[in-house]
Amino acid sequence: MAERQTLPVLPLRGTVIYPGLTVPIGVGRPGTLHAIEAALKGDREVFAVAQRENVDEPSPDQLYTTGVVGKIGQVQRGLGGVQLLLQGEHRAAVLTYHQGEDYLTADVMPIAEVPPLDENDAAFVALYKETRERAMELGERRGLPDEVLHQVLDSVTEPGRFADLVAGYVELPVDEKQLLLETLGVEERLRRVLIQVQRQIGMLAAQDEIKSQVQEELGERQREMFLREQLKAIQKELGDDDQSRELNELREKLGKLVLPKEARVEVERELGRLERSGRESMEAQVIRTYLEWIAELPWDVRSDDDLDLNHATAILDEDHYGLEDVKDRILEFLAVRQLRARRVAEEVETSGECAASKLKDADAAPREGDDRAITDGKEAKAKAMARGPILLFVGPPGVGKTSIAKSIARALGRKYVRAALGGIRDEADIRGHRRTYVGAMPGRIIQGLKQAGTRNPVFLLDEVDKLGVSFQGDPASALLEVLDPAQNDSFTDNYLNVPFDLSEVLFVATANFIQNIPGPLLDRMEVVDFAGYTEREKAEIAKTYLIPRQLEESGLSGSGVTFTEDAVAAVVSEYTRESGVRQLERQIGAVTRKLARKIAAGEEVGRTVDAEDVHKLLGRPKVHPERAGEEPEVGVATGMYYTPAGGDIMFVEAAVRRLQPGRKPDDEADRYGGPGSVGLILTGQLGDVMKESARAAVTYATANARALGIPDDRLGSMEVHIHVPAGAIPKDGPSAGVAMATAIVSSLTNRPARNDVAMTGEITLRGRVLPIGGVKEKVLGAHRAGVKEIILPKKNEADLDDIPADVRDALVFHCVSNLDEVFAVALDPSPSPREPRVLEPVG
Repeated sequence: MAERQTLPVLPLRGTVIYPGLTVPIGVGRPGTLHAIEAALKGDREVFAVAQRENVDEPSPDQLYTTGVVGKIGQVQRGLGGVQLLLQGEHRAAVLTYHQGEDYLTADVMPIAEVPPLDENDAAFVALYKETRERAMELGERRGLPDEVLHQVLDSVTEPGRFADLVAGYVELPVDEKQLLLETLGVEERLRRVLIQVQRQIGMLAAQDEIKSQVQEELGERQREMFLREQLKAIQKELGDDDQSRELNELREKLGKLVLPKEARVEVERELGRLERSGRESMEAQVIRTYLEWIAELPWDVRSDDDLDLNHATAILDEDHYGLEDVKDRILEFLAVRQLRARRVAEEVETSGECAASKLKDADAAPREGDDRAITDGKEAKAKAMARGPILLFVGPPGVGKTSIAKSIARALGRKYVRAALGGIRDEADIRGHRRTYVGAMPGRIIQGLKQAGTRNPVFLLDEVDKLGVSFQGDPASALLEVLDPAQNDSFTDNYLNVPFDLSEVLFVATANFIQNIPGPLLDRMEVVDFAGYTEREKAEIAKTYLIPRQLEESGLSGSGVTFTEDAVAAVVSEYTRESGVRQLERQIGAVTRKLARKIAAGEEVGRTVDAEDVHKLLGRPKVHPERAGEEPEVGVATGMYYTPAGGDIMFVEAAVRRLQPGRKPDDEADRYGGPGSVGLILTGQLGDVMKESARAAVTYATANARALGIPDDRLGSMEVHIHVPAGAIPKDGPSAGVAMATAIVSSLTNRPARNDVAMTGEITLRGRVLPIGGVKEKVLGAHRAGVKEIILPKKNEADLDDIPADVRDALVFHCVSNLDEVFAVALDPSPSPREPRVLEPVG
């Protein structure tokens, strides 16, 4: 490359020339022509540089300082100037511009580009390859032939030259082209060129899409206009009126329906309006849509009920494991319907025999009224069978509320429809919109019946406890008519504006929290509680339903993969904590997917999954249930609690702190009056009800100190501190009263509380033990934790029947009426040989 040179200047307007490119240039300005003539007299080299501004006679300040040294090739002279080919050779920087008499010259110095640090670097190679591919795509989008594209692009293999080649063909403003020329680093120039090429591709794609849309829209409109004109001509020649034919078909379809009187009058009125309306008018479209809804509803179509109890029992057992109470209630419901249907059938048969005997005596043919009597008898039979309670399934998520509704439909041989009501805030979602609104449509009840195609489906109203209220109305109030057997035989949807009989629909509702359902709505339904599954039931469900299903979904069906009892128990107890089985199925699915991956990769995998395999595949356990204490302790009692996720044990800790004579408890403690001040500190994020239980326990202990054997030196001024671990979790409820009283008395008497005994029950100031709820779940949680004996309120003794027999046989139950009976079981009779857990006096 030459050193410093003085060359004629070729100012460029609206373009930039790059090294390695041959570009045609049109020259017409006098100064530029003189510069060309001077170059032709020498070695034909010029300094081509872009102008900053579009002026005819640029000054040095209006030119960039970086350009290209180029060699003039073919020259063609004409009347308007000179046409020439300029071959860019290399970049150069201006040292000084010189203004001559006729043209500009410049002292220039060649500029060397900066190569990449390593041309074999993977990132640089990928950048270069991507730039080549995108450049090829841009050329294709511009319509260049593949042969020409390959010839041009394949002729340049050096990355820097390739970047200059692509930059020369990309349409950019002069300042952006100049920036690419001034970028000396090959890698950076490639990156900037790639960005510009991507932008060009995106712009061309958008242009093509817009062009296609415009052409398509114009083409469709023209085609539609042409077809409409042809259709008019054909109809005119044939004398055929398409609108009349459609109306006749709709009228015939509506005429076959068995409609109530009010609906028939409304249909005839709307048909007359449709005939008088113009075919393309908005009113005609609304009326036609309304009449089509009327025609598609199941006014007189019903399914035949299958009331075989043995068949229903087999289906329920096939689809669901456990839930015996729920299944019993459903079978009772079906049994009542069966007996009622039998009684009504006998009445209808008797009335039919009477009508037949009258006809025989009169020796006459049947009359229309007699047929109507038979039809009315069938209607009466269907409605009598339909009358019955509306079931509300209440329970935590994942326990089978929705799926058991499907099983009811299958057992009855009815269609199944589900309407998800969660989050609905508009009354029109239930009752429909009035036809005066644009886009009006019926509510979800009528839509569901159209979907079912029969007037007596099993209709599931899912999540009725999650209905909302807004300025658009209260959907729960709209459901009152739907779920009232005394009213729903004439349910009127705002869109239909005619009564529709819902009395034959079997409505089943589901909810998670019964307290969120308005009282009037709840009063119309019979509640069926889903208490959740025990761990044994979950294990059986996993083996019977979930594992086969997940093996099928993971492609492992028939592969011989099996789960051991320990593996299923590990997934149930260590990776899930729920009342239902949804999370359990997800965890089983995670195990089967990981096995499928290993098998697909050709790894050696055992076909029997045990607990160790579960831990390897799922990682560390995510659930850590409490375990019973290792030994009896003073001031530590074992309580039980229940949540929608199941039952478990909790520890109630109590400690006593003596105060200096005359010193009162700390400000944060609750104070009690009387001889010697007693304070109470509660920690563990306890709720108000639980705090009241603690106060009652302290009052009972201090008031009955002598009877409980509390030494006199333990009384006086003191503070009792009660703590329930897991302080990050809010806790509330009265059932911890027994455990709190036991922990306090244990601490004051220095008698250890037994670690193998768990207890629950509400207490009073007189020491009575009152009944509580959730006995089944609490007992199952305590049994899982390793507890051997259970203390329950006497009035909860009947709840023991709900506990599985194997759990009931493994535990010893003590049903108590007062705290004396509790202490006799829970506390060791003799004090601990250790020093009492009473903190030193503070003052």
